[in-house]
Amino acid sequence: MAFASLLLVVLASFIHASWNLLSKRAASVGPVFVFAYNLIACIAYAPWVLYVLTEGDTVAWTRIGVVFLVLSGLIHLAYSLCLQRGYQVADLSVVYPIARGTGPMLSTLGAFFILGESPSGQGVAGLLLVVAGIGLIATQGELSAFRRPGGQAGVRWGTATGGLIASYTVVDAYVVKVLGIAPVVLDWFSNLLRFFLLAPIVVANPRAAIEAMRGYWWLAIGVGLLSPLSYIFVLAALNSGAPLSLVAPMREMSMMVGALLGMVILREKVGLWRLAGCATLIAGVILLSGG
Repeated sequence: MAFASLLLVVLASFIHASWNLLSKRAASVGPVFVFAYNLIACIAYAPWVLYVLTEGDTVAWTRIGVVFLVLSGLIHLAYSLCLQRGYQVADLSVVYPIARGTGPMLSTLGAFFILGESPSGQGVAGLLLVVAGIGLIATQGELSAFRRPGGQAGVRWGTATGGLIASYTVVDAYVVKVLGIAPVVLDWFSNLLRFFLLAPIVVANPRAAIEAMRGYWWLAIGVGLLSPLSYIFVLAALNSGAPLSLVAPMREMSMMVGALLGMVILREKVGLWRLAGCATLIAGVILLSGG
């Protein structure tokens, strides 16, 4: 993998961990918060999309192109709602790692069987180490963490979210690498579709929506700006030729970033298992970057 692609994925990991922390803090708002940050994303990234569209033919305006744009938007909508619901019923430290751990396993299998990418021993070993590191960070070596209040719900919603991550990763990789649609254009149209599909919830009771968002707009602005940017970086890496089977698991560096943020900023207790998880994840990333 080229250094530029590697840098994009690393930056995306830092940004991804940051916006998930913001989203967790607004978990109680539910779908209205998803609508709000999609609104912010549509407005903020519109000038960039207009520039890209006017500079060249970046969208395959064919039936298959439109179908895949709509499919991507629907999967991303389901992902956003599923993730937000998971944060409502369980801890970030349960939902996030399970989602991020399940996603790359499934998306890598999709890359192998659907996109025809060839697996390598080093890539598979790196993937296994990344997933193992995420598990250690989440549980700190104690599987009973999933049996605590909210643990089972976190497993269910995290796994469902991971499945959706795998789905949109494969679909969007096809859109970018095969159909040639620019990453920012794909992400913007996906946000636009989610905006219109969620609008009826707000229109049905605008006062309740406004009240629900009271005090949460700054979080919506943060997620609306950061969430598309992190994913655009990943799509740009794919568009530059980086294989999906390496990019997908490398994105899970975000769990390491989240753990480090918790240690340094939130002053969370550091245990040997969490440190071992970070070391395992780093080893996996090193293997993947050399694949």
